[in-house]
Amino acid sequence: MKKILILGGGFSKERAISLDTAKSVLKALKKKGYKAIICEPDGNLIKKIKSFRPNVVFNALHGRFGEDGYVQTILETAKVKYTHSGVIASYIAMDKEISKKLFLKNKIITPKYLKYKFNKNNTIKKKIIFTVKKKLKFPVVIKPINEGSSVNVYICNKKNLIQNLKKLFQYKEILIEEFIPGREIQVAILGKKKLGAIELIPKRKFYDYEAKYSSKAATKHIIPVELDKKDLNNVMNIALKAHKLIGCKGVTRSDFKFNKGKFYLLETNTQPGMTKLSLVPEIAAYSGMSFINLIEWIIRDASINR
Repeated sequence: MKKILILGGGFSKERAISLDTAKSVLKALKKKGYKAIICEPDGNLIKKIKSFRPNVVFNALHGRFGEDGYVQTILETAKVKYTHSGVIASYIAMDKEISKKLFLKNKIITPKYLKYKFNKNNTIKKKIIFTVKKKLKFPVVIKPINEGSSVNVYICNKKNLIQNLKKLFQYKEILIEEFIPGREIQVAILGKKKLGAIELIPKRKFYDYEAKYSSKAATKHIIPVELDKKDLNNVMNIALKAHKLIGCKGVTRSDFKFNKGKFYLLETNTQPGMTKLSLVPEIAAYSGMSFINLIEWIIRDASINR
């Protein structure tokens, strides 16, 4: 009987979603006869791994410390097989500035951006409005460099930019990115395979944290995506290219905006959610892959030196 230690919870602002993912994975594995437990990634993690002696650690963490190479470093040190991407790929994908530079260098279209550093006194000079207007044009999106799930992401116009910037003082530096209107397309990659795509029509301003994780938000999921064959192949090829460029392993989900015939890659997620509202399981199901088959594929793909 295979023993699976599921990492869930953690310290990021996506803790609740991580626990939902971990519980979904646990339920599926127990039904299939695996011996599985959920474990918090605290200071006793290596002790817990040595005590439980899992065949595989299933990384169900989201956000900082779980998705940015930090916990992956601990797992490599423990010499235990684990799922999803390794240390360097996780770090690159989580850092939106580094990943954007990689995309641009390799001719993948991504929204234009500025990096903005807060000063020590947390005062915001009004000249930022002039700079943004000149280099990006309004509206813009402001976001932390290394958070996931659209945590603390705001769409800003000239009037509310400074007001919204004040909400992000805790991050010291952030990205200010041009706002791309258009359709929300998400693509799942499984290993070297293009698993499929889904379109989202949020009732909210954009596909934010609430739209992603609350059924009350009533985000519309469209699968198959209504794109012609050429465009669909194009967006899936871009997602696979990004997956390979970053050096990802296992499963990823890339988020795009489709506007005026162009696909803009917003980011690649190395540990997409596995909850009842999550997109990768939905894409997998449409392609004929059940939830447990998806989880078992991810487990079989686990290794050390990722």
